Amino acid sequence: MKKAALHNLGCKVNAYETEAMQELLVRNGYEIVPFQEKADIYIINTCTVTNMADRKSRQMLHRARKQNPEALVVACGCYVQAKEGEQEECVDVVIGNNRKKDLIEILEGFESGKKRLEKEILDINHTNEYEELHLEQTAEHTRAYVKVQDGCNQFCTYCIIPYVRGRVRSRARDSVLGEIQKLADNGYKEAVLTGIHLSSYGIDTNDSLLGLILAVHEIPGIQRIRLGSLEPRIITQEFVETLAELPKICPHFHLSLQSGCDDTLKRMNRRYTSEEYYEKCMLLRKYFTRPALTTDVIVGFPGETQEEFAQSKAFIDKVNFYETHVFKYSKREGTKAAAMKDQIPEEIKACRSNELLSLSRRKQEAYEDALLGTVQEVLMEEEILVGGERYLTGHTREYVKVGQKLGENRINELVNVEIESRLQIIH
Repeated sequence: MKKAALHNLGCKVNAYETEAMQELLVRNGYEIVPFQEKADIYIINTCTVTNMADRKSRQMLHRARKQNPEALVVACGCYVQAKEGEQEECVDVVIGNNRKKDLIEILEGFESGKKRLEKEILDINHTNEYEELHLEQTAEHTRAYVKVQDGCNQFCTYCIIPYVRGRVRSRARDSVLGEIQKLADNGYKEAVLTGIHLSSYGIDTNDSLLGLILAVHEIPGIQRIRLGSLEPRIITQEFVETLAELPKICPHFHLSLQSGCDDTLKRMNRRYTSEEYYEKCMLLRKYFTRPALTTDVIVGFPGETQEEFAQSKAFIDKVNFYETHVFKYSKREGTKAAAMKDQIPEEIKACRSNELLSLSRRKQEAYEDALLGTVQEVLMEEEILVGGERYLTGHTREYVKVGQKLGENRINELVNVEIESRLQIIH
């Protein structure tokens, strides 16, 4: 039996695809081993969202070759899609996006032909096909991430993703529901809908994300539905009012912001104003009690003056996010922002990043302090050691990680937990 090892880099969509490839391998007789062990085949699902992601992708490919010089090294995903013409010497097989479903066929073709390099890369920008991958088990034992959409039509000026993931392609609703039903049958209680641009689900298939959510809500066994990153424009009165009537919906909303300054948003091609964004947040707070609002912000975007940064910081303070994920702008060749004037020095990016991270920590602590003395529903996931004592931990509906001292084993159960001290809030 051949041994295969997989390693994932990047987003939740990549993680889903890596797990789906692992299931393909298992069904076809491969033994899965940890990546650090000696294997016959190493598969790295790469990422290219930042320069650092590129570097990590290269490092993992070279590490695989070093671990077993005789092994077959397979590079998949976004990095190889972007770097189609300049592959690493250590790689034997290159599989671009929308070809991961053909992994077994490609491996068998390589083995039979014994080519020096096998490349399987589609012109991702000229395909309407959604790549059908399926999962029945995931690395997490209680929560299942389910990919429902691929591609993006937004072309934000800083982002390479539309060029390596292609245009919006939605998964057929029946396929999504079938997979989630199987996961529910296998004991999963929480489904997380995810995609490259989740808000665009259905625009190419005469469907909608709201329609899909309503259908998932009817699946027996699923007790929680969580949504991946959303764009502000999907937050309408109808959308929020409908979600608020669905008891399985988790009040945790990740709304991508990127900047709180309107001039910066224009240069980013983000297609909304800070005022419009704020209205969306207030709409969510109108229909949900203390929802956890989280976001992404880029600092040091080309041309960002100190005044623009100050506006962005003040806006983030005003919105009062539970958590802000802060990224220093990373220049990506092939994007409009890479050619913009007034690129910001790294030391200024670092200072601005530190300011926002400090603000985010204060907001997070304030949100969590308000949980003290309350009872929260927690989906228990694992046992850990906290301050020398064993705790059972899981996430609230708002995705705050909470623990209680270990009693009976209640993993994969919804448990009401009284939060008596900050020791119970786990980071």
